[in-house]
Amino acid sequence: MKSKKGRMVFFYCLIALVVLFSLSPFLWQVITSFKPSQEIFSRPVKYLPSHIDLSAYSRIFIRHPFGRQILNSIFIASISTFLCLSVASLAAYAVARFKIMGGRGFLLFILLLSLFPPVVLIVPLYEMVSSWGLMNNWLALIIPYASLNLPFAIWVMNSFFQQIPGALEDAAKVDGLSRLGILVRIILPLSAPALATTAILVFIFCWNEFLLALTFMTRDAARTVPVGIAMLSGASQYEIPWDQISAATVLTTLPLVTFVILFQRKIVEGLTAGAVKG
Repeated sequence: MKSKKGRMVFFYCLIALVVLFSLSPFLWQVITSFKPSQEIFSRPVKYLPSHIDLSAYSRIFIRHPFGRQILNSIFIASISTFLCLSVASLAAYAVARFKIMGGRGFLLFILLLSLFPPVVLIVPLYEMVSSWGLMNNWLALIIPYASLNLPFAIWVMNSFFQQIPGALEDAAKVDGLSRLGILVRIILPLSAPALATTAILVFIFCWNEFLLALTFMTRDAARTVPVGIAMLSGASQYEIPWDQISAATVLTTLPLVTFVILFQRKIVEGLTAGAVKG
């Protein structure tokens, strides 16, 4: 009995160490964001601030268009995620239910496309965005973000759609529902874990993407959060405002962490379903 309790204590201690090790970079960012500027590089190192200083949080909004950049990121990531899921739902349902010649080959083809890094596409995308006059326009990021995430979304949702019994669709057909009605009123509600998983992961990718946002958004007010943080500057070109960078990092990370914690069960269900059928 004692040995069992000992193993449990050791197990929980090990989990606590792993969690602490994983969260330590973020915790250090939180602590740094609350430190007065003169204590960030003080020697010996002060692991805790002498007092809570919130000036870094106010400066990123007063001196920089950080609020506008957060709104840009929220809008671009939300619309890109919605567009990606809408197209992926139709494509995944078609591959899962219709007997399309080469359907398996189509899935393998789009999986191959997802392996190309975005840096390979930057030159042709830049020429297209420039010729269409979309520089500093939200569409310059929404369309590429939705397209780049489409292969992943189709794979996850196709795997989940295949698990839904065809008898449900046959009953819906008897009731007079069309194919689109079956997808919207039956398949998608039953696929909530896959939808939640895909939506959260696509949103996180869009939220964190840097290369395309840096290339296509050249005005401060048009930039997204990752580029805005990289462009934060101090009083001179030789000063790096680590306190403001930490504050901005905390503000942009907390929403993602909250989403993942709230929907962690859905994420696990969706990824597990995709792994079983894929």
